[in-house]
Amino acid sequence: MKGELLGILDHMEREKGIEREVLIQALESALLSAAKKTIKGKEGELSVKFDAETGDIKVFSGDTLIKSEEFGRIAAQTAKQVIIQKIREAERNVIFEEFKDKVGEIVSGTIYRFEKGGLIINIGKAEGIILRKFQVPKENYGQGQRIRAYVEEVEQSSRGPRIILSRTNPEFVKKLFELEVPEIYEHIVEIKKIAREPGERTKVAVLSHDDRVDSQGACVGVRGSRVKNVVGELEGEKVDIVKYSTDLKEFIKNALSPAEIMEIQVNEKDGGALVLVNDDQLSLAIGKHGQNVRLASKLVGFNLNIKSASEVSKASKTEKKSKKPEKSGVSQLEGVGKKTAEALLEAGYDTLDKIAEVSLSDLVKVPGIGVKTAEKIITKAKEVS
Repeated sequence: MKGELLGILDHMEREKGIEREVLIQALESALLSAAKKTIKGKEGELSVKFDAETGDIKVFSGDTLIKSEEFGRIAAQTAKQVIIQKIREAERNVIFEEFKDKVGEIVSGTIYRFEKGGLIINIGKAEGIILRKFQVPKENYGQGQRIRAYVEEVEQSSRGPRIILSRTNPEFVKKLFELEVPEIYEHIVEIKKIAREPGERTKVAVLSHDDRVDSQGACVGVRGSRVKNVVGELEGEKVDIVKYSTDLKEFIKNALSPAEIMEIQVNEKDGGALVLVNDDQLSLAIGKHGQNVRLASKLVGFNLNIKSASEVSKASKTEKKSKKPEKSGVSQLEGVGKKTAEALLEAGYDTLDKIAEVSLSDLVKVPGIGVKTAEKIITKAKEVS
């Protein structure tokens, strides 16, 4: 028994990373539990000491050493059961402490099995799970496949640490760039914002803190090598790298690239912006199924409304036309010709109500309208108004 217990201690310390002191405390607790079951009448006075060097186990009642053949016979079995439980608890705590500090980091592992739509990932000392909502719909997963994921959350449960992983979190993309781009890791280039539609497209806004370093170029790499590695990990997801700017209009322009922008009208109060583009740039600015403008809106934090130049021009003409005074009501009056109607409109009499209420003396002041004509116009206006 001595050699077996020492062997367990060595194995757990070496392979599981559990401190020897924790293991000894668990062992002594287990042996004391066994002693109290076998040595009757002195339960409250009993204590157990384990010699970590020799493996000797000694039971004391106060300061008196107790020798019990009965204890010796069943101690091993009882101790093993409790030791296993205590060691599992300690091991779970070690795993929890290790992985709770990895929240927000990337871990690598192998797909071990599928469970209720989730992927169970072997990540060394522990298992992580990628829930269905954190899986990219277009990605295909297979048992034994190597995979990297973002540590979303670590929570302690009765069955041990639950390590929740994600491949959809925008921060996953950020961490991938940190691994590929030394300038980001060294804080020379900063990722300011990310907007992502997992499996489809991501926009990354970057800023350089060194005028000598091009933020976009650093992220793209020589011949696109760096961004290609990120795209490869994301299984072909398109990644746009745009320059961040504190100038909102400039940032919007960059976010909508590769479309060319004519004009931007920002309404900060409503949190929106009207973006004007040439007709041939409209589809490019909006993107397939509105994806480009949708991601750009998320990136800049403004609701972007894309309009073509011809669309705006047409709307402007329609608005001006709608604001013109209604001629039909005046021109329909009996005895009022085109020239007379235009004269009335120019004088401000653009509705039948206004004409019906005007005095004769005022109406005759309108060029081209005499007393008889004025009387007739007023009478007819009163009849139909």
